[in-house]
Formats: sequence, C-alpha cells, structure tokens
Amino acid sequence: MASPSWGPQIKRSPSPLSVCRRGATHSSVALFDAQGKKLVELSGPNTNHWGVGMEECQRRIAAMVNDAKAQAGLSVERPLAALGLSLSGCEQEESNRALQEGLERRYPTLSESYVVCSDTLGAIASASDGGGIVLISGTGSNALLLNPDGTEARCGGWGHMIGDEGSAFWIAHQAVRGIYHEQDNFRSFPYPSDSLWSIVKEHFGVEDRFALLSHAYEKFSKSHFAGLCKRIADAARAGDKLSLWLFSEAGKVLAEYIQALVPSIHADLKRCPGGVPVVCVGSVWKSWDLLHDAFVAQLRKGCRQGQGPVPDLALLSLTGSGAIGATMLAARQLAFPLPCDYSANYKVFYHYKAEDQTNGRL
Repeated sequence: MASPSWGPQIKRSPSPLSVCRRGATHSSVALFDAQGKKLVELSGPNTNHWGVGMEECQRRIAAMVNDAKAQAGLSVERPLAALGLSLSGCEQEESNRALQEGLERRYPTLSESYVVCSDTLGAIASASDGGGIVLISGTGSNALLLNPDGTEARCGGWGHMIGDEGSAFWIAHQAVRGIYHEQDNFRSFPYPSDSLWSIVKEHFGVEDRFALLSHAYEKFSKSHFAGLCKRIADAARAGDKLSLWLFSEAGKVLAEYIQALVPSIHADLKRCPGGVPVVCVGSVWKSWDLLHDAFVAQLRKGCRQGQGPVPDLALLSLTGSGAIGATMLAARQLAFPLPCDYSANYKVFYHYKAEDQTNGRL
C-alpha cells in the first residue's frame, strides 16, 4: 500500500523531535531522539486556540516544550529539529499557519521546523503510515478519513454548539435536556427517568431544575458537564434502562460517522488485511460494551442508498502515547526515517465483517 502524501519533504540534520497532542481538557508533550527513543513525556493544560486564544495557546505550547527540553537535559536555547503539533482546533490551514508563525516569531529557539494538524490526523499516524479512519469520542467528537493517496474526508468536529454527537458531552446533554423536556410535559424519555434525575442532581450539586440552569449557562464548563457521562455509564452497567438507552443512541450516531465517510474510502484502504483501520480515541470508547449493539446494528443498515455497503473494519485503541503520530508527521516533514513499530502502538478490540449486513452474524 502506498504511503500518503504528508506534505513537503525538507532535509534537516537529525536532532530530537518533539510532539504536542491535545485532548479537550489537557495536552501532552513528548520528546524523541533520532533513533525513535522517547526521552521524556509530560502533561499540560488545554491548548485549543479556539478556547484559550491564539497567543495563550502558543505560550502554553512553548512552556511545555521547554519543560520537556529541560527534563531531557537539553538547553531551551537549542531548537528542535521539528515540532509536530497534533491539536484539537487545528483543522484550518489559515489558523494553523497563524499558530506556526506566532511560535516562530515569539519563540525563535523553540524549533527549526513545524507540522501543525488536527488531533485526528495525529491519531491515525500513530497506528498506520498508510491511512485509515480516526473516530474521536471523548469530551467532544470528530471523525476523519485519510486515504493512502493523501486525500481526506471528515465528518463532525464542530463543537458542542453544533454537533459533538456520540461524545461524553452529547450523552450528558441528551440526559439533561431530556429531563427538562419531560418535566415540562413536552417530550418523554422511553424509560423511567427517576434514577437519571437523581444522578444529574448529584453530579451538579443541585436540588431542582432551576438551580441546574446555572451549570448550563453562567457556570458552564464543558468538561464538567461531560463528566456526567461517567455516572450515566455506571448506572447503565447497574441496569438502568434509560442510561442504557442513552448509550445505545450514542453507539448509533458514532456508527453514522463511519457511514458518512464510506463513500470516500480509497479502494486500497478497503483491501487492508483485517479491514479498514478505525482508530477509536476518547473516554467514551471505554464503554464499548454499552455502545456495541447499537453501533453494529447501525453499520448493518449500510450507507445511504447508492453509496455502497460498509466495508470490513478493524476498530483499534492506541496503547502507546498519542504523541507518536505527530512525531512521525514531524519526521516525515524532515524526510527523516524515524523508526516506528506501528503494531506496538495499538490493539484491535473489534472486527466488523461486511457480511454482517446481510446474514446478521457477528
């Protein structure tokens, strides 16, 4: 299988490669040497420039990278060969360029070269050099397809005001909004909501829906709101039917992300042994047992009319640092052959077979 086109190939002398990868609530930075050995890895704050502002994002990145240099025994005045930035919020070329240019201007000794891309692209590059799909379901949600020829397609990633379907925030929001609808006699859940309402009140520390409003508006914290999802998962495993239903709805819409990307999957990718690799990232995937049935049932329905069936899929979870993918992207920017055993970076937790759509077998 041909490797995707990762961008311009620039020759530079080998020296440590750094990567910063970000989730919705925190970031991590890792420093690798030219032999692919990880020298140091550390965590830091949110670096989504849409949430914290461009200059603050740059400041946080520089502080984390310089901390990593210091821990590795390197001078902060020694530029890295390349800095791979695989960040949430980095989907647009214009803002990515602004992020890079700001780092180059404000922190000239940080790195000689940069690669700025979305966290979805970095996740794929952690598991494969030949492309695949990444399906993120953490605090928020997003899906990206990268084909072997470098072409891309995406679905979701628009944030909680527009989407985030199937994410922890979305599950929590479905629960809270449904409580309001039910108590207004506007719309009802399919199952009793007494247990769910108790969970909601306990999580937010409120006694009624009027007090809950402050957490939806003036005290709103996306990460805290999404934290309700963990309690709903616990209730689902304890047998609460409404909580089980909320997760089944999430499983359905996560499968719909895959279906939306199927028409754009390259034929070579469909021929991957074991199926198209789907890198599943985010805390909601820890509840695969609650998502599985609805996820598979939705895939069995196939895609929209005329768009073909869902091909074989291999659902993967990353076992190593998510920083590895952006490191590989940075190495490719240097045209430097950084060693990487991709198979050591993931495990397959589910195989979906295309024939499931017709014969119902798992």
